[in-house]
Amino acid sequence: MKGSRHFRVSALLSACVMSLIATAGWSQSLTWLGTLSGSEYDISYASGVSADGSVVVGWSYNAAGSRAFRWQNGVMQALGTLGGSESLAYGVSANGAVVVGVADNAAGSRAFRWTASGGMQALGTLGGNWSWARGVSADGSVVVGGASNAAGQRRAFRWQNGGMQALGTLGGNESVAYGVSADGSVVVGWAENAAGQWRAFRWQNGGMQALGTLGGLRSWANGVSANGAVVVGWAENAAGQRHAFRWQNGVMQALGTLGGTWSEAYGASADGSVVVGSAQNAAGRYRAFRWTASGGGMEDLNTTYASLLTNGSELRSAYAISPDGRYIVGVGYNAATRRLEAFLLDTEPRCTAHNGDVDRNGCVDDADLLAVLFAFGSTGSNLGRVDVNCDGVVDDADLLQVLFNFGSGC
Repeated sequence: MKGSRHFRVSALLSACVMSLIATAGWSQSLTWLGTLSGSEYDISYASGVSADGSVVVGWSYNAAGSRAFRWQNGVMQALGTLGGSESLAYGVSANGAVVVGVADNAAGSRAFRWTASGGMQALGTLGGNWSWARGVSADGSVVVGGASNAAGQRRAFRWQNGGMQALGTLGGNESVAYGVSADGSVVVGWAENAAGQWRAFRWQNGGMQALGTLGGLRSWANGVSANGAVVVGWAENAAGQRHAFRWQNGVMQALGTLGGTWSEAYGASADGSVVVGSAQNAAGRYRAFRWTASGGGMEDLNTTYASLLTNGSELRSAYAISPDGRYIVGVGYNAATRRLEAFLLDTEPRCTAHNGDVDRNGCVDDADLLAVLFAFGSTGSNLGRVDVNCDGVVDDADLLQVLFNFGSGC
């Protein structure tokens, strides 16, 4: 009788736990970031994201013009200007503490580097009257972009320790840098060759390398992997169409489109295996895409994450991706607010359900039980492993899971 009762209790407990696991909320999330004014007529764009997805940077338009912003924990902070009327943010360091972009001052436009302690710092020019910053290294110490020289020509630059270095061209008059490796040693962008044609370039150790095209006349690099080995951007094919590319080991690979004739790649994960950008579909509409080296080709994020989109909403361009490939930011149409709006897409579950091994030591024991008991009653989306079943609350269900598996692996 006792054994039978024990079996029934265990079976009931097992069924309860399995039911709780099956209904746990492990879904991805899409966050519309809003705007600085909140007006229906204001719009916003997201252009950079920190490694952990907690900080997003970009710009928001309103009646007064554009303002660079830094978004964190649901709050969009305007970063100001350099005394002029407008500013745009394009890049952010891995920890979210350093933001780079362009802002107006009394004389023109200047590349800036912003920190919470130092505010917005102008980085100067190469002798002309304008500059803008497009990328920043992982630690925030190296900034890249474009600046005018005394002749008014655009030149790619690399800024570090207060000094702005011109990176040259490919034999033509102009160049601009758009991306930089994690350690700041590799820079990518576009430069003119002797024929005046744009070519994607990769700069390292003082030398600028042309990356070629896809059979057409022009190419342009927007992003680079953490180690500088993979470059992404767009290039023209023989028909003169722009197609997203991924370059590695001297080979430029076309990434295709979503059924249309146009695509551009803007960012890559740290290892270069995931690429994001924007592409036309068969109807000629712009759609944010993700491409992975593991196969499957180019996917429309609107299709993959359709369950996160309300009727009429769409993701149009993906401008940046976190190093681990989890977080994607860009711009889309938010049907709820009826405006173009910056978005943050979390492509993975916020919580991973487990068997009760809270401390990950391979054994479900007293330490795990105590951790759940001490957190009992806590709620939120970032509870960690004490929320065993990922339902946003530490409760009886989590405790039952630990008890059911107590002693496992020990």
